[in-house]
Amino acid sequence: MKKRELDSCPICHNLNIDNEESFLDDLKCSFRYYEKNDLIVQQGQLCDALYVLTSGSVRSEMIAENGSSTIVETIEAPRPLAPAFLFSDNNHFPVNVTALDSVEIIVIPKSEIMRMMMTNPDFMQNYLAHNANRTQFLTSRLQLLSIKTIKGKLAHYLLEQARNTDLPFTLSKNQSELAELFSVARPSLARSLSEMVQDGLIHINKREYRILNLEKMKDLLL
Repeated sequence: MKKRELDSCPICHNLNIDNEESFLDDLKCSFRYYEKNDLIVQQGQLCDALYVLTSGSVRSEMIAENGSSTIVETIEAPRPLAPAFLFSDNNHFPVNVTALDSVEIIVIPKSEIMRMMMTNPDFMQNYLAHNANRTQFLTSRLQLLSIKTIKGKLAHYLLEQARNTDLPFTLSKNQSELAELFSVARPSLARSLSEMVQDGLIHINKREYRILNLEKMKDLLL
């Protein structure tokens, strides 16, 4: 069995998994494999087991009634998928999940997750902490989507990424990935960034950014 680095998964942190094969056998889990562009989960599908992405990457996307789509995020292994919804009264997946490359998913029955929580306090703490962190992420994502202008979205995102607004910082995403995150066209995003540079709000050097005018950046959020 290949090494999956489960101890790097947020819900398995500090569990001291010495033998992954024995650990997974004990969970009575199953394995599923997908290729690029395969639909892993369909929005509205019943969530009655925990899906853990152990290799590859996926995209989560919300489909509106009119057929329009909003990309929520790109997820890279190892990560659980929608863990909070497993215990929701309305336990259905809120998004489509699509493979971006070759993917392995471990499917763990809900009963096994409950058993782990009752017998392993560290696992329960990890699970609760991860769900709390996800709530914070989704709150920030909703704030971003509620902003109408591209410059406003950029200001919100850059202010979040800059731990210290007096220092330069590096973004992990390129302009194409930012445009996808904001659900806007890349040329429109590039134009907005250029205008923000020309107006003296930010400085850009490849993926390194620096905020030059904090007050004007905050004004874009209004």
